[in-house]
Amino acid sequence: MAEADVRLKLETLQPSFSYKSRGAFNAVLRLIETGKPLPMLVTASAGNHGRALGHAAAEAGLTLTVYAAEKAPQVKLDAIRRTGALLRRCRDYDDAERQAKQHAASGNASYISAYAHPDVIAGAGTVGLEILEDWPEVDDIVVPIGGGGLISGIAIVAEASARTSVIGVEVEASAPFTHSIEAGRIVEIDVKPTLADGLAGNLDPDTPTFDIVRRLVRRIHVVSESHLKDAIRAIAAEE
Repeated sequence: MAEADVRLKLETLQPSFSYKSRGAFNAVLRLIETGKPLPMLVTASAGNHGRALGHAAAEAGLTLTVYAAEKAPQVKLDAIRRTGALLRRCRDYDDAERQAKQHAASGNASYISAYAHPDVIAGAGTVGLEILEDWPEVDDIVVPIGGGGLISGIAIVAEASARTSVIGVEVEASAPFTHSIEAGRIVEIDVKPTLADGLAGNLDPDTPTFDIVRRLVRRIHVVSESHLKDAIRAIAAEE
């Protein structure tokens, strides 16, 4: 269909069913390596990061509070609870991020962003390392963009390759990078409902991912909900 040699990186096979395990475990391990008394952890999540960080916190014997959007998929919220994390429901993802950062600032808690934390970005970058180890002649790596942690990590890895480019994909209902790059700064957008719930939300004004994406990602495509549905249907039918 694409008239190209296309391969899929199946991060759905991770223990928490997304690539988020990489960044979550890396961030927790890096905290342990500091040797300092470990604080409680707090985060905001659309679902997958909270689930992954919940597993990492449980392995390390740490307490975690996850702020999540009220309308996040129930299966993800239930999975977060099963890790032993304390779940706080919020109006939407932007509200969850605000409350999580306030929680961390008010007490002995370490905020681990789903996409803006450097150790989370580095962990996500191992996806790019594995792609280039397995397929060094790859021309393009196509990456979905929410907060930009995954594509930032992959783009940093791919920068060392002379032939490989990184292409981002945002959904029309939530395209903060496209609008922010056009404006030359991070701007707030009106986030609409989308089937890609894990990608929806505004950017943290302090995130390093905006500059990384602007500098290292070749281009970003914005796709409609109808194209998203067609793609999911094609994956299910063909793969």
